[in-house]
Amino acid sequence: MKQVIQNFKTGDLYVDDVPLPSLTSGMVLVDNKFSLISAGTERGTVKVGKANLLGKAKQRPDLVAQVLQNVKKEGLKATLNKVKTKLDSLKALGYSTAGIVKASMDTNGVFKSGDRVACAGQDFASHSELVSIPQNLVAKIPDNVSFEDASYTTLGAIALQGIRQCDPTLGDNVCVIGLGLLGQITCQLLKANGCNVFGIDLSERLVNLAKDISADEAMLRGNTNLLATIENFTNGHGFDSVIITAAAPSNDPIELSAEISRKKGKVIVVGAVKMDVPRDPHFYRKELELKLSCSYGPGRYDVNYEENGNDYPYAYVRWTEQRNMEAFLKLISNGSINLKPLTSHIFDIEEADKAYDIVLGKVQEPSIGILLKYPREDEERYQSNFKLNNGPVDNINVGFIGAGSFAQSYLIPNVKFAGASLDTVVTSKGITSKNVAEKFQFNNSSSSAKDILDNQKINTVFVATPHNSHATYVKDALLNNKNVFVEKPLAMNLNELKGIEEVYSSSQGKLMVGFNRRFAQVSTEIKKAFEGLSEPIFVNIRVNAGFIPKEHWTQNPDIGGGRIIGEMCHFIDLMQYYTNSEPTKVFAESISTANEKMMTDDNISVVVKFKNGSVGNLIYLANGDKSLPKELIEVFGGGIIGRIHDFRSGELHMNNKVTKLKSTSKGHKQEVTAFIGALNTGSQSPISFESIRLTTLTTYKIIDSLITGLPQEV
Repeated sequence: MKQVIQNFKTGDLYVDDVPLPSLTSGMVLVDNKFSLISAGTERGTVKVGKANLLGKAKQRPDLVAQVLQNVKKEGLKATLNKVKTKLDSLKALGYSTAGIVKASMDTNGVFKSGDRVACAGQDFASHSELVSIPQNLVAKIPDNVSFEDASYTTLGAIALQGIRQCDPTLGDNVCVIGLGLLGQITCQLLKANGCNVFGIDLSERLVNLAKDISADEAMLRGNTNLLATIENFTNGHGFDSVIITAAAPSNDPIELSAEISRKKGKVIVVGAVKMDVPRDPHFYRKELELKLSCSYGPGRYDVNYEENGNDYPYAYVRWTEQRNMEAFLKLISNGSINLKPLTSHIFDIEEADKAYDIVLGKVQEPSIGILLKYPREDEERYQSNFKLNNGPVDNINVGFIGAGSFAQSYLIPNVKFAGASLDTVVTSKGITSKNVAEKFQFNNSSSSAKDILDNQKINTVFVATPHNSHATYVKDALLNNKNVFVEKPLAMNLNELKGIEEVYSSSQGKLMVGFNRRFAQVSTEIKKAFEGLSEPIFVNIRVNAGFIPKEHWTQNPDIGGGRIIGEMCHFIDLMQYYTNSEPTKVFAESISTANEKMMTDDNISVVVKFKNGSVGNLIYLANGDKSLPKELIEVFGGGIIGRIHDFRSGELHMNNKVTKLKSTSKGHKQEVTAFIGALNTGSQSPISFESIRLTTLTTYKIIDSLITGLPQEV
């Protein structure tokens, strides 16, 4: 399928063929007919991509702060590799489309093949022949509404949400500052609501357009009679509400809105404008109310709503993103909104570069609403697998299911280093698959796991997807007698673990889980110091893990499984590594708090007893400060002490001497090299299946101990 793409590193913008997106639970696959270029938003996005590294840094200081923090945590080299991976990526553009449902897996059974729908969402409703959209960002199109008009729905929902923030009543005097596409729609919606609408803009063309189709009156910002005209328009009272839909680097829209508002009026900020709010003379003396409008409405930026498909109760949240979309479509249907005059250009998807030349000002041509259309009807659009290279196939031929930033930083480069060939990469978004395949020279890019699982030439599968899919992919790969490297955790629950056990026992494939810390150089050197020791040892691990909000996917019990299953398994594995023994009993206690933002089991103490008498103690905390290094590991026994400081350094205390130990990484490169090496030589997997099974089982027992308040036998 064809998609508009921007290379975030170079800034180049082009149309390319990519695999179609995958369809998963809660998603709707839509065959696009039209999509709308939101000139203001997309112009800014494209300009960021075209900026040099310094320019990107200036425009995103929040990301610069993250980079500096990561340097402290992981070092300069590792951070630079992460930054390069992030920059060397392809970005999808667009967030407002309309088309026909090709297939649906929405959990409510609302959408059927053939339904006409409008779609929303950055990175979902892209300028692409096919899109896969979360169910709460899809709305059915009334029969009398064209695809062209329906492609405006996301912009319409944004405008509606801004209006809802000012809560206008019949006869209100409302000013809209900024008469671009969003401003014109806002004016029409206000008129439909019975308001007296006044528009202001810097462009004479947009002012005239507003006079023709949107507003009762409109004027240029620089008109010397502006304030006098406003006085007359509002009978000397000022506006009941001012809605700012402009995008501007200056503070002028904020200052002007305060000046022209009535006492106790409302100022609603929808557009991206500078917000240095002057207290005097207007905001303070008029007791003005300043409100910001959040995109399409309630649900925006809420992963549970947008991506997990959990709707808000109608009685308590009347207007969500989806309901705003539906309301806007109904207004088009009954003739309250006229979008035809707003469409200035329509281009075929293959001519998208011409559209963006206009958006970016390369071509000086009057424009406002620019649509892309998707005329192809052939079946080639539905291709999931693309052949890109004809690289040689080595003894170990690898397919990757999942290729996010972690896989691109720590797994894929190390697979290449270990001498294996990269055959096929699969991701849910075709654009990501194509990008990763080109970046790391995979032979194929795909959006379907079947292209790996059913490919007999691929003998080894790396799984780096969200946690809830690990067990399924592991079992399917093992059933096809493929070797499997899966990022932790192996499985989310006991039933999944038992299912893997059954399949593994009859499979010819080898299994490895990404417990990397035991492979770090500093870990192996400490392990050597304790070799031959017959007495039990004590392993003490303190993890300053940092806070992760409940909304993050890793905290979702159905997707990430939480941090006990998803992260603490690392440290149970490390305990097994040092003790050379199996865990037999575990007891856990977590903090008690009324703070609803805090996950109590993210702050936990775990004691593990091992078969040979050794003890492991894990203190895992999310309520600390980032200035303290993340991990401290201490191993005691036989008059020897080994210590690891965040895997950046370590030391051995023995024979009344201290030996400093170097640490260059957390062992990602070494674990992949060890796994590929074992496959090449036909030897056992670097971590035994029984050890992996017990580590996984112990995490479940930690949860059981927290629930019961009692020690649990493993």
